[in-house]
Amino acid sequence: MFTRFVIHAYDNDSGRRQGLFQALADLDESGLLQGPHQGVYQELRDWFRHHLKQPSSFARAARPHAKKVALSWFKDSAVEHIRQMRRMSTLLAEHDVAVQVLRTKRPGYIVYEDEHQVAAEPFSDTPT
Repeated sequence: MFTRFVIHAYDNDSGRRQGLFQALADLDESGLLQGPHQGVYQELRDWFRHHLKQPSSFARAARPHAKKVALSWFKDSAVEHIRQMRRMSTLLAEHDVAVQVLRTKRPGYIVYEDEHQVAAEPFSDTPT
């Protein structure tokens, strides 16, 4: 199984619901994360920078302006990464941002994979 965390706002690049990294970055940029919440956000952001590779591809097409349609999913073996995402979910909930956890066996056509995650262009029946 694969796990993805999303909010209800849409991402301009993929046309799908936003993930938590973008949601928290938007809150931070708008000045809504302050005091201990900003510290928790910075700690989580730094943890992921050190423990999760940024996918090298988000599209099957190699064209320079190809639409970035792939979505990132955690593998079940990424237990600590998923735990840290739940901390992000809690932080968002404290700012009245609802988080939904999606699970699937079929994330889509995989365009990137490492030990913790895949990036996949969703199939028509993939939850997004």
